[in-house]
Amino acid sequence: MSYRQEAAFIQPAAAQAQAARSTARSTAEYRALDAAHHIHPFSDMGALNRAGSRVIVKAEGVYLWDSEGNQIIDGMAGLWCVNIGYGRKELADAAYRQMQELPFYNTFFKTTHPPVIELSALLAEIAPAPFNHFFYCNSGSEGNDTVLRIVHQYWLTQKQPAKKYVISRRNGYHGSTIAGGTLGGMGYMHEQMPSKVEHIVHIDQPYFFGEAGGDLTSEEFGLARAQQLEAKILELGADNVAAFIGEPFQGAGGVIFPPSTYWPEIQRICRKYDVLLVADEVIGGFGRTGEWFAHQHFGFEPDLLTLAKGLTSGYVPMGAVAIHDRIAKAIVENGEFNHGLTYSGHPVAAAVAVANLKLLRDGGIVERVKADTGPYFQQRLRETFEGHPIVGEIAGTGLVAGLQLAQDPQRRQRFANGGDVGTICRDFCFSGNLIMRATGDRMLLSPPLVVSRQEIDEIVSKAKHAIDATAQQLGHS
Repeated sequence: MSYRQEAAFIQPAAAQAQAARSTARSTAEYRALDAAHHIHPFSDMGALNRAGSRVIVKAEGVYLWDSEGNQIIDGMAGLWCVNIGYGRKELADAAYRQMQELPFYNTFFKTTHPPVIELSALLAEIAPAPFNHFFYCNSGSEGNDTVLRIVHQYWLTQKQPAKKYVISRRNGYHGSTIAGGTLGGMGYMHEQMPSKVEHIVHIDQPYFFGEAGGDLTSEEFGLARAQQLEAKILELGADNVAAFIGEPFQGAGGVIFPPSTYWPEIQRICRKYDVLLVADEVIGGFGRTGEWFAHQHFGFEPDLLTLAKGLTSGYVPMGAVAIHDRIAKAIVENGEFNHGLTYSGHPVAAAVAVANLKLLRDGGIVERVKADTGPYFQQRLRETFEGHPIVGEIAGTGLVAGLQLAQDPQRRQRFANGGDVGTICRDFCFSGNLIMRATGDRMLLSPPLVVSRQEIDEIVSKAKHAIDATAQQLGHS
């Protein structure tokens, strides 16, 4: 290549940026193409296409920029996943190096590769002591599909094939595959699933604000909801029940934190009846509560963990199941485990996960959430919204929170049209350049774990503006 050819090929950075700008489409063009060809998840496409999608084009730290130049603070870390924040060159470099070295190979056929080996060893260091084996997939949904396979295979190895039932919770969320959607207790999802997985049943959620009647205390309510598990096990027959699965705190269900009595009783019941205990850590895992895993915050000991989201901070798709030693031993020593995916342990995803986990660990980010930014975030929310005319509960710990919108906060009376109220508030957030999610009448926050105190102040201030505006529109200001 001649000098002139080389100079033309390697453009200066400024020229490259100008070229990129000249080829970018207008917002209207992006929206038209999106409406013409793209079906969005969990969306009313007719309404969305009429309004037009918001086109996100750039991100850095805890901020996003849309195609119209608006700077937006991301109070949801994408979808609960961008724990390390946006724009981390270390993760991009890890992906690039791995793509050059080994962009793909499977882990079938008695093969492996260095990235998945290194990731497994690193996860064994980070996870609680009994978890030393990991099965890889692409998402939390696939992780929970895998959990079902592991649970059933385990009980086959124990000569207890009748143990088939898995108990979950109403308003729990465990993914969008048929198996994950069946495990979850979202009625609106079940309505669109004519075929569901067999042997999955549900008990009620531990949602004190919304579902505790009478004069029950929070602690009494937590015990009562946990004891529904025992009643369901006895109804089905303990010899027929394989596992109970739950999120340590319900994420998509509204950041519902169970009463302190709930998880100890759930664990006691599982141990009493020889039922496996599965913690869905897809949202809670990798530092969200200030502990590496959310079940550590609640003080219980699961047999299986479903992992995803924060595993790679969302930079590339990856999920995993962490398997307790006694479960892994039974799987390893009893023949072939007939389950797998083309991208199980994908080398690029594994390399990014290793880089991500090392940043979380070596940068002390999880410890900072526990000791500094997490307590500050919770304090600011409670100072700001305690006594607010439409905020009935502030739930959360670390860098995750749910704000309950309520008609009468003191009497725990929710809005009759709670979903509409949540949508009003969410729209005020969007117009104020804050991403805060609405789940029915609960407003959810889960910012990147690298958020600073100053950025927390910005999130809380913008959240207050949106909730104040909602109250004013409803005549509650």
